[in-house]
Amino acid sequence: MEAKLQTTGLNLRYGQFHALKDVNIAVPPRSITAIIGPSGCGKSTLLRCFNRMNDLIESVRIDGQIKLDDVDIYSRDMNLNQLRRRVGMVFQRPNPFPLSVFDNVAYGRRVHGMKDSSGIGQAVRNALEATRLWDDLKDRLSMPALELTPEQQQRLCISRLVAVEPEVLLMDEPCSALDPIATGHIEELMAGLAENYTIVIVTHNMQQAARVSKQTAFMLLGDLVEFGPTNRIFTSPADKRTEDYVTGRYG
Repeated sequence: MEAKLQTTGLNLRYGQFHALKDVNIAVPPRSITAIIGPSGCGKSTLLRCFNRMNDLIESVRIDGQIKLDDVDIYSRDMNLNQLRRRVGMVFQRPNPFPLSVFDNVAYGRRVHGMKDSSGIGQAVRNALEATRLWDDLKDRLSMPALELTPEQQQRLCISRLVAVEPEVLLMDEPCSALDPIATGHIEELMAGLAENYTIVIVTHNMQQAARVSKQTAFMLLGDLVEFGPTNRIFTSPADKRTEDYVTGRYG
């Protein structure tokens, strides 16, 4: 199976700090890939490479190659707006805009120039249905998004991405601000979304990685120590460092 995202010899430095060291990873399409490891190991840095959000940091220097569908995302003719429409990001804490539910979901389409006014209502509905919010909110689309529960706000942020028809969803600790019940609901949502989207999730919660992902990458001090099927990573890892981490000996 061809990779949806692939890095080759990826190195990233923040000034003198070497944050990612020769990372080689191939993320399969329409599946959930988890990235685990202790704090400061480079998980979120790697995730942000996939839609070039690290470009926004002045001291960053990147070497190596990252491909999306076999196209180098650092090529000169890569359109960053188009890249970030195809590869969206969900953050640790829900970040709805101080707008209505409808305008939050429609926002991305408007920003990316998808100003099909006749179809925007249907796009909003489709996005809310995809995140299982439509039935709860269809009669309250004009309410302020900030009045939603934290779980609904996170679903709304995912809806905002889904509305622009992306191919990849990057999720950086998407459940860290949620209670266990809401976390379970978001995990169920992710499993459903993986039928249509490539999902890469960074998580400190190893049980979550084991529950939701098909593949798991273990990172340590900027190195990709091991990458493979989640079941194997957690039950018979090839590297002693992985075994030590997943069994709780450190981290």
